[in-house]
Amino acid sequence: MSDLAISVRRLGKLYHLGERRRGYTTLRDSLAAMFSRKNGHANGNGSAPNTFWALRDVSFDVHRGEIVGIIGRNGAGKSTLLKILSRITEPTSGEVEISGRVGSLLEVGTGFHPELTGRENIFLNGAILGMKRAEIAARFDEILSFAGTEKFLDTPVKYYSSGMYTRLAFAIAAHLEPEILIVDEVLAVGDAEFQKKCLGKMGDVAKSGRTVLFVSHNINAVASLCRTAILLQEGRMVSHSADVHMVLNMYLSPTVSAHTVDLSHHPNRATSGPTVFQEITIEGREGELSQCVLPDDDVTIHFKVAPPHPIRNPRVSIGVTNYRGERVFAVGTHIGGTLIPALDGPATIHARFTVPRLVPGKYNLDIGFYDSEGSPLDAIYGGAVLEVLKSDYIKMLYDNAPDFGQLMVRSEWSCDACVDVVHEGALRE
Repeated sequence: MSDLAISVRRLGKLYHLGERRRGYTTLRDSLAAMFSRKNGHANGNGSAPNTFWALRDVSFDVHRGEIVGIIGRNGAGKSTLLKILSRITEPTSGEVEISGRVGSLLEVGTGFHPELTGRENIFLNGAILGMKRAEIAARFDEILSFAGTEKFLDTPVKYYSSGMYTRLAFAIAAHLEPEILIVDEVLAVGDAEFQKKCLGKMGDVAKSGRTVLFVSHNINAVASLCRTAILLQEGRMVSHSADVHMVLNMYLSPTVSAHTVDLSHHPNRATSGPTVFQEITIEGREGELSQCVLPDDDVTIHFKVAPPHPIRNPRVSIGVTNYRGERVFAVGTHIGGTLIPALDGPATIHARFTVPRLVPGKYNLDIGFYDSEGSPLDAIYGGAVLEVLKSDYIKMLYDNAPDFGQLMVRSEWSCDACVDVVHEGALRE
């Protein structure tokens, strides 16, 4: 038996813009559309002016037991790809071969019937996956324990919060043993503890020989969980490699590197609600507006925010991440910082900290705005770039030993039994 779980060849998906197409077409319409596709009328993509390719000529293989991270900016085609692999959407061109039962978690409430209770939806989802009632019942308690929704088991899911929806949907998808588990960025809805549980569960799923496709803007999660990564850009696959760090570096490299960044339409926003962050400005030494700093410099980050409603004790955080997607350090109002009493409209928030003695290079600032309970209202990965330059001391260490880690620490050495002169031959190697 082949060890391939998924094989994708020259996959494409064409969408029509504007008005919905009529329920029928004439022969003239069909011939005109075919002619337009052949001659590639005027949008640069070989498609008609009122169409666009969400995916174009995508090919890759996924082996059994692999955890594959699929990354790319908003509009890159990630969700379209997952919908095709989940058999929700039909491709316009190309072929997909899938070996095994697929469990998908693409958006909050996917596969749920709102009028049915949590209990009934567990059995409904299992039936959709082709499982027998006895198989579902054998995993029932484990699903409930993972989701933590026991109190609402017999409540219709239309009354569930988005967090409850997500917890139950992920628990069902992960515990009913599909051979292939497909997870989109819906984990952003859950709290940090639940996200950690989900990442651990996906790791367990892969260790059991099943396959996981994981779409996320969270490069930390992709770097820690995935062994292979696919980068999509404007509907095309630009990289597919087992060198996940290299793919992540490609993904981050186009990040805007100005000292002031407009965040209102940032492509790496991880939340789907109203936009809170409007602008971020980096102020370096002596009030200079610059993303370039030296170790031990004092840096001030200015955020222009516009909360959608008055909010008490909001939490704001900055996570500093290296090019490999590793979190180096974080600061925040609730992480040894100063609490913000309340916001009732647009405001500017200032965060000041001292740059540690980091290895020179570019670091991404992942920023988050949360309510007083820690639920995310706005989050952006790579909202801005902080570039640490080489001081004389740092330059010496970095040039001679670039693999010593992320922090350069000064040290003094001494010896209790040191002698001024070592006689020749007195010491042996």
